Amino acid sequence: MGKYLAYVEYEDSGIEWIGNIPAHWAIDRIRWSVTGCKNGIWGDEPDGEDDLVCIRVADFDRQSFIVETDKLTMRAIKPKDRRDRLLSKGDLLIEKSGGGEQQLVGAVVYFHHAFEAVTSNFVARMPVAEQMDGRFLTYAHAHLYAGRVNYRSVKQTTGIQNLDSQQYLDEKMAYPPLAEQQAIARFLDYKTTQIDALIAKKEALLAKLAEKRTALISHAVTKGLDPTVPMKDSGIEWLGEIPAHWKVLPLKYAITFQRGHDLPAERRVEGDVPLVSSSGVSSLHDEAKAKGPGIVTGRYGTIGKFTYIEEDYWPLNTTLYTINTHSNSVKYLWYMLHNLADLFILNSQKSAVPGVDRNDLHPILTVLPPRSEQDQIVEMLLKLTVKIDQQICKVNQAINKLKEYRTALITNAVTGKIDVRTLPIPAPTSAEAVYVS
Repeated sequence: MGKYLAYVEYEDSGIEWIGNIPAHWAIDRIRWSVTGCKNGIWGDEPDGEDDLVCIRVADFDRQSFIVETDKLTMRAIKPKDRRDRLLSKGDLLIEKSGGGEQQLVGAVVYFHHAFEAVTSNFVARMPVAEQMDGRFLTYAHAHLYAGRVNYRSVKQTTGIQNLDSQQYLDEKMAYPPLAEQQAIARFLDYKTTQIDALIAKKEALLAKLAEKRTALISHAVTKGLDPTVPMKDSGIEWLGEIPAHWKVLPLKYAITFQRGHDLPAERRVEGDVPLVSSSGVSSLHDEAKAKGPGIVTGRYGTIGKFTYIEEDYWPLNTTLYTINTHSNSVKYLWYMLHNLADLFILNSQKSAVPGVDRNDLHPILTVLPPRSEQDQIVEMLLKLTVKIDQQICKVNQAINKLKEYRTALITNAVTGKIDVRTLPIPAPTSAEAVYVS
């Protein structure tokens, strides 16, 4: 943050995650910045009379800290249940239940809309107190969330987490005077909007690179490498023409899906072969540096995701399929399966609980070149996709740096490490003006 000036005088806040603060700022509990914390209500199915928008955790925009309106939910909320629950523009909403293994509960967003709404029973309404700026408080909560200060107020750390909001509201926060809160909020709205625009551009580039990679693989495994080779109708509507010497055959003649198996507890600990589970597959990259050679895919959850394993491995349980590739190139079939991912997903939607059965997968028609041609296609794809993968890696690194800078900027502004009071901020655009309560 070297380009921003610091305040003239600081003092110790006495709070570890806040550190020194400007001498004229105050430290107090979070609860004094709001006038209450009212739990929401889920209500009943819409009835045409008492219908009202019900804000869910799914409506939280966790990047801009606002409420999204793309997929609002209507619920029947009786008049008696609306008391103290109707939202006002400028309210804070706190996630009380939710989260998961990869996401902590307790996010706070800013309600900047004028329509009538309540929150669901997983979200609480926090009206902002006088002499407090709601948008500044939103960023201050974002700083606490990024620092996991709310973790010690979580009463359940696995599955659905529950936040003890009263304990969390007893945590302390740094407060500048109201005019300064508003200046900090304007600065952060302006700067984060700029950063988010850069992130969006890079994410669009990622999408194009991924599309290019997919198209490259799809063309190679359906049309081959030689554009002059004679072609024939594959008889498969979505596939069209294929090289005349390629085979059209059910998937079971190219690969066989086999369920994973459990290991005794002692072998899980002392075994000499790495274990691969469904959760492991979901966290691995497409080309995992685990052990094979082989391919694994999930029967549930990770449907349509195929992980290439390089050496020996043990598929841990029956939520996985390990793929027997017969005499075909493992790497080629890994590429080929990516081209069939949509068919796997389509098959998984036949039952209430999404999952794929090998008896449904084995009849799927695919095409297969001779083994020598499989190897040539793999060699070509390895050369071309590695360049795209390197580009994707660089773009991801740039996105991560932007996100880290964004988080650091918020932290430094709401804790007074930088003085933004006199910085020239353009008048808010129509998109930014919605945050002004």
